This record gives sequence, structure tokens and C-alpha cells, in this order.
Amino acid sequence: RKIMLADLPGKRCSKARNQNRMQYVGEQGHMALLGHSLAAYISVLERERLRKLTTRILSDTTLWLCRLFRYENGSAYYHEDDREGLVKVCRLAINTHYEDYATEGFTLLSSKHPVIYQSAACRPGLGQHLCSQLGLPLSSLCIVPCNTMFGSLHRMDVALLDKLIRDDSESGKLPLLLIANAGTPGAGHTDKLSRLKELCVQYNMWLHVEGVNLATLVLGQVSSTVTAATKCDSMTLTPGPWLGLPAVPAVTLYRHEDPALSLAAGLTSSQPVEKLRALPLWLSLQYLGHDGILQRIKHASQLVEDELNSPVVVFRFSQDSARKFSFLGCMFSQDNSTRKFHFLGCMCLGEQLAQQVPLSGVDVVELEDEGTCVRFSPLMTAAALGTQENDVAALVEKLGEMIPVLSCTLRFRQDFKDEVLQQASLSYIEDQSWPGLGGVRYEARTTDLDEDKRHHSVEKINSDLLKKLMELDTDLYFSDGPEFCEEKNCIFIGMATEDLDVAELVETVVSIGRDIEESGKLFENMTEVVRRGIQEAEQQLQKANEEKLMEEGVLRQIPLVGSVLNWFSPVQASVKGKTFNLAEGCLDSTEPVYSIKAQMNKEASLDSPKSITKRFPGQKLFRRQGAGSDSVSDTSSVSQLEESFRETAPVQASDAEEAEVPQERHVHIVAETASSDQRVPEGQETESVDALR
Repeated sequence: RKIMLADLPGKRCSKARNQNRMQYVGEQGHMALLGHSLAAYISVLERERLRKLTTRILSDTTLWLCRLFRYENGSAYYHEDDREGLVKVCRLAINTHYEDYATEGFTLLSSKHPVIYQSAACRPGLGQHLCSQLGLPLSSLCIVPCNTMFGSLHRMDVALLDKLIRDDSESGKLPLLLIANAGTPGAGHTDKLSRLKELCVQYNMWLHVEGVNLATLVLGQVSSTVTAATKCDSMTLTPGPWLGLPAVPAVTLYRHEDPALSLAAGLTSSQPVEKLRALPLWLSLQYLGHDGILQRIKHASQLVEDELNSPVVVFRFSQDSARKFSFLGCMFSQDNSTRKFHFLGCMCLGEQLAQQVPLSGVDVVELEDEGTCVRFSPLMTAAALGTQENDVAALVEKLGEMIPVLSCTLRFRQDFKDEVLQQASLSYIEDQSWPGLGGVRYEARTTDLDEDKRHHSVEKINSDLLKKLMELDTDLYFSDGPEFCEEKNCIFIGMATEDLDVAELVETVVSIGRDIEESGKLFENMTEVVRRGIQEAEQQLQKANEEKLMEEGVLRQIPLVGSVLNWFSPVQASVKGKTFNLAEGCLDSTEPVYSIKAQMNKEASLDSPKSITKRFPGQKLFRRQGAGSDSVSDTSSVSQLEESFRETAPVQASDAEEAEVPQERHVHIVAETASSDQRVPEGQETESVDALR
């Protein structure tokens, strides 16, 4: 009975080594993990000592839990799967209603078919799992709809349930068990447990309750709807996530007067080893104490402003206002594209909040009527993550930053689509899993290529176009699309701010894509152009040599005679240069290239930006001057919202670099007509050299 943790082998010597690890798991977590190792050690004790020890551990843990959760005169069943306790109590209900079930088996069920009722808001697949484990047909399961006109949309319709039970009783069936919620898995709503208990008493049914709101039973002030759960026949508790305890079992508390039926249902066991399941929880409860348990539940509940009604907050994105988000109860617009974007917006909102404020523990849930929503359930996450009030404040702050971005993106989606469809060289790509403006593909204008070459050309153009766009000085996010996107060779554009200039964005995409396409054509034709240019240059050089021979005569070509002749009668030769234009594939004179005026014009053209839009100092691309500039700063939430999407950081480029696209390249071929060994008389050397230069 008395186990001193300090006297365990290796505990003291390992304490210093484990301090770094304890800051991730916590002391109470180590107690739970220690319980598993200790259970294996205790299981090898002598049988009588093992029986006494396990009985005391089981009875103490059960007594503490019944007192904590206000469940008087209850028994406890400890199980790893949180659905297993419901299977056991359902088997207990079958043994209670069918007295000869232990001997006759399922033949008794054919005469009076049992029916299990559960709310439509229960965990998905719970009823199917229950029927599978009990060997019952799915016809034994009755799904009770939630309210449709009055009250919460996530609470069981009590009036309809009463009618269903009455109809089943009149048809010869046996209403067996009702599964109710004290905190639905999705929205955290609690059924009218007091009214449901009255129905169960009236029809002699078993009432089982489960849900996250059962954790609030340990608090001093509890709502009356949750307090009614203490009168149910059984309830399933999950103290692991509520208290931040790893690897502790779930607990099903139940009331029944016949131990033999409980043993037949598997709720109790005569095996001492099975009773050791409670040891990790026993150690953790010993360590935390009553005050520690109360403080953890109270802290998690107070993270929600209205913790008395439900410590769960579920919200979703709505386009009604750029600065507001709607809670449950509002209806979506019936526009199909808007509903799709709401789904994407909520998915993106939940994922980004979970990444940027990880200690908040928010997640994305799918509700039947409201669709995709974001859920904040601190009772399930706060103890394990260590969520504090400043984390909730950071969550609210991030929401205030993301909602305007989502609203602006929704407003600009149709404008972006219209602008893209007006461009003959662009194709609009619509992907339902992308929450941004949308996607585009630059289509090659060349029609004389076969399908493979054209596909390769489109792939290369869009790949280079994406790189160019990512180098631009803008807050917009450019990507090749979602991970499982069916469309290939596309460019997807992320979320937008209020001052986005959609027309300029599309024009820039078209302009850069056109430049890349023209440059690609230039390089494709360069090989043939260079080959023809070299042949032409060789012909020009040969022609120049022939003209030189005719002009100077044959005697000047003889080495010794030519030197003497050049000494007495020098020839005034000039250098005639040629330039090779790759774009046109022809030879031109070098005189315009080396002229001062042409050189200055070339430098001025390279230095001037190509964009036709005038920009103010500090103004980024695709922003309309004065349109919401005060509300969106340079460090706007667009980059923060989409930072996790970026695999690599974009490289900033100047305006000149963005606009610089190869237009033409020149190869200078100089044909010299003067002989290298020609001697020049004194006084004429300088003039001749200048002429050569």
C-alpha cells in the first residue's frame, strides 16, 4: 500500500539526467509513465500480496473518481479504448433485460429485438462499432435527429425521441439503451439530460452519457444541464487529455446492484493483473492531489469566456464583414462558389492558426449543418500543451489579421478570373483546395510544334515564369499549387489584401510570360542563326582578303619584297568591323555600335524600368496607391498567413532586374585588311595606330 517513489531503484540518480526531458512531459506525466513500468514489476509479486495490493489500488482510484465527479455509489471500469466501456455497459443492459441471455444467447433477441438510440451529433461510427462488438445487426441502431426548429441544432430532439421509443415499443421491440452527450464531439453542446433521464425511467432504458463537459463536474459551479449527468446509469470519463496525463486509461463509472451480471458483462474481473490498469491513474491522482486536479480543470475552463455553458468555442469564416467572423447558428450563402471558398477559408484559417499559435490547440472540424469550422476546446488540449491566457490573446490577434485577408481574397476571386479570361495567352485554373485568388497557366502561342514539344515548351515557360514572379517585390504568394493538384504546369496565386491591383497583376504575368516565350524562341533558333552567320562571316573575310590582294597587288604579298615595297611606299589601311545580330541573323557595320550616342542610348534603355506603372517611394508591386494603404502595412498578415506555404524564401530583385529580358546579342567579327608585318614610316606610326583603334 505504501510505495515511496524516492526509494525506487535508480530514481535519485536519474533525477538530474531527466530534468531536460521533464520540461516536455511534466512531472505528472512521468508519474503516469512510471505507473506502467511499476505495474509490470508488481505483477510478479506473490499472488496473495498482488491481490491485496491491486484491490486497494482499484478501490482507492474508484472512490476518488466518484467523489471528484459527484457520482455516488458508483463502480469503475478502466479501459484503453474509450469506446470499450460503452460496449461493456450495453452488454450489462442486455443481461439485465434478458434474464436467460447467459444460457440461451442470441436466440432470445429474435423474439424481442433490442434497440439502441444515439444522437446524430455523437461520434461518427460509435453506433456501428457498438453493434459490431455485440454482434447486433445495424437495424438495432436508431439515430435520433437533433433539433430542427427550437433550441440548439446540436442537441437531441427529445420529442422525436419519445415518439421513436413509443413506436418501437408498440411494434414489439425492446428499447435498450440511450447514448447522450454532455459536450458533443463537434460543437461541445449538452443534451437535455434531465429530460432524457425521465424518458429512460419511463421506458426502463439504460442512460449512458459521455462528452468533454463532464470534466466540469469537479468545479464548484457547474451548469444544471451538466449536473444532471450524475443521475445517469453510466458515464465515460477521459482524464488523460483533461489533466494532461499520457497513457492513462479511460474510465467508465456505472451503477448496478448485481455483481454477477457485472462480472458476466466484463465490467469486473477476478484477475489481479487486469486491476493494475488503474495504477498509472492512481499514481497521477496521488501526485496532483485534489487541488491540482481542480486547478487544471478550472484553468482550462476559464480560457473560454462563457465557461459555464460550454468550454468549447466553434467558429467559421463568413463574408458578411471584413472584420468579423460568425459563430454557429448563422447560415451560409447559397452560392455554390461562395460555399466552396468558405470551406477553403475555414480550412486555411484553422491550419494557419494551429501553425502560428500552436499552444492554442485549435483544430478543424466538420459539422453536419454548418460545414467546416474551427474549434477551440481547451479542456481537451490546454493541460497537455500548457495553454495560457496570452496564447488565447495571440489567437484572437491572429484572427483579427487573417479575417480581412480572407474577405479581400473572396472579393477579388471573381475579378481575377475575369481578367485572366480576357487574356488569350492565359488559362484560368480552378482548384477547390486552393484558398487564394486562383491559378493560371501561360499557354505557348506557337502552333507549329507537335504535342510533346508544345507540352515541354509550356512546362518550361511556366516554370521560369513562377521563378520570375517569386522574385518580385510584392506581398503576394506564388506557388505551383496544392500538393495533390490535378492540374500541372500552373501558377497559383495566394491571398490578397485590400489594395491589390488585379489588372496590373494579370498584365505583369502576361508581360513576363511573353518575354520568356520570346527569349525561348531566340535560344531555340540561335544554333541555326549562328551557323549561318559564321558561314556568312567566312565569306565576308574571304571576300575582304581578295579585295586586299587586288588593292595591294601581288608584290606586296611576297615577304621580303613586300617589306621593302611597304617601306618606300606604305599603304594606308583601315579596319572594317562587322557585328553579328543574333535576332535578325545578319552582319552589320560596327560604326553605330561604337558611336557615343548609341552607347549612351543603350545604357539609358537598360537603366530605365520596363514597368509602365508609376510607383511612389516604398510602394510594392500590384498595390493601388491610397487604397487601404493605412490598413495594410509592409509587414501585413498576407506574408504571415502564407509563410508556412513557402518552401523557399523569395529572392528580392530590383525593378531593372525584373524588367531586364534578353532582346538581342551581338558578336563582333573584325576583318583586318592590313598585314601584320607591314612597316610604317616614322611620323605616320601614330596616325596609323589611331586608325587601327
